[in-house]
Amino acid sequence: MIDTIIEGADIYDGRSAVPFRTDVALIGDRIALIGSLADRDAHERIAASGLALAPGFIDVHAHTDDLWLADGRCRSKIQQGVTTEIGGNCGSSVAPAPLGAPWRDLDDFFAAVVRSGVSLNIATLVGLGTTRARVARERDGRLDAFELRQECNLVRTAIEQGALGVSSGLIYVPSRYADRDELVACAATARAAGAARYVTHLRSEGDALFEATDEALEIARRADVAVQFSHHKAAGKKNWGKVERSLDMISRARLGGLAAAVDVYPYVATCTRLDTILPDDAQEGGKEATLARLADPATFAALTLRLSLDRSPAQWHDIAISTVASERNADIQGLRLDAIAERRHLSPARAALELLRDEGLAVDAIFFTLREDDVATVLSADFVAVGSDASARAHDGPTARGFPHPRTFGTFPRIFGRFVRGRRTLEIGEAIRRMTSLAADTFGIVERGSIVKGGYADLVLFDPATIADTATYECPYSYPTGIDYVWVNGLAVVRHGEATGERPGRVLRGGHSS
Repeated sequence: MIDTIIEGADIYDGRSAVPFRTDVALIGDRIALIGSLADRDAHERIAASGLALAPGFIDVHAHTDDLWLADGRCRSKIQQGVTTEIGGNCGSSVAPAPLGAPWRDLDDFFAAVVRSGVSLNIATLVGLGTTRARVARERDGRLDAFELRQECNLVRTAIEQGALGVSSGLIYVPSRYADRDELVACAATARAAGAARYVTHLRSEGDALFEATDEALEIARRADVAVQFSHHKAAGKKNWGKVERSLDMISRARLGGLAAAVDVYPYVATCTRLDTILPDDAQEGGKEATLARLADPATFAALTLRLSLDRSPAQWHDIAISTVASERNADIQGLRLDAIAERRHLSPARAALELLRDEGLAVDAIFFTLREDDVATVLSADFVAVGSDASARAHDGPTARGFPHPRTFGTFPRIFGRFVRGRRTLEIGEAIRRMTSLAADTFGIVERGSIVKGGYADLVLFDPATIADTATYECPYSYPTGIDYVWVNGLAVVRHGEATGERPGRVLRGGHSS
């Protein structure tokens, strides 16, 4: 007996730009039949005339990680049509586990996810900030030969346990202390262990974008691995337009035979740690050293002056506080820094530094530093996939904290609403390809990302005329419209636009279902 028949949908198979109209049957976790099924019995028939059926969307750049255990519902992702998430980005991953973690390594973590259940499929990279911290804590400077061997051993273990490759976050401590030789050695180790993939948050996404792009391409060539440019952008008004040249650099590398690709999110604001506003020398030695500087009155005053001179009033207005660690400052979540400064009768620089000091640096902020024309330029390149750069959240439960970036709830529907129907940057079939088969092929996700007979039944059924994001910077906890059904491994995790509570997601070790 067939479990589900989806009748008369316009099927975008994830590879062809042109849809075809027919029926699709699901049996167990697989797509069993594609074609006219009017004479076949099924437990459930879904009339889908006028709707689009696509492979489930693959979020190639996610940060859910340990939150897969905290809230396996992953509602903000599944209600966007996301059926697979890739974590471990920007140099930070769940393994190798820090001291005190309830798991030791990826094997332990994956086992815990299987026990607790998760609504979508999960895969991860191993973060080179995480591995470096294990062997050298937050110390700056070059690793010695023994430390580098230790780090490479950690990379090898993670790849053998199912990581898809390595990631770097070269603006963050301690990833920023890694030189090219270290990054090449780790990426080459990943290749030797079976995952030839280097995914990078560049060392600069602004003033030194071209130099950072060149560094990533050199690392990939030397290590003989594919390179993925995470959330590609040019931040800061004076850098707008630079993505045309950086994309050309990547295109030329591709023509030269390098496997290079890009991902992007469809918004004009970034979201990262507020401590990235600190000068490099203020962050030397890691978190504890930075907090010691902020606790010293003379150093605090000097930093306040430096930040005040470095940023204009408009630049402080362009920073909004997203999430803080404690209740002490919870009232300013969602506010711009200039408004916080006015409320507290401080300069914006002093308000920012006091917030970082009081919260132990655990402050996330939204930076309005991008231009939508640049986002459209990046999206126009045919080797660009879609990544939310966000964790899975929900409007209730343990992940309902602060004011997350609206990309958390709206990334994939926004592509359709803003860049397919609105700006017409992409046609619908091409947009779907970027979210599905391109993502699967780039990251080695097997038997997913396409609608084919025998493939895994990860699917999303939506109305192409109404699918859209509703989350805003002011009201981020808002699910999208236009998505009727989402299936993960053949089970509906979204039905009539609402989450069902099912948790059929699987761990994808090395891209394979386990």
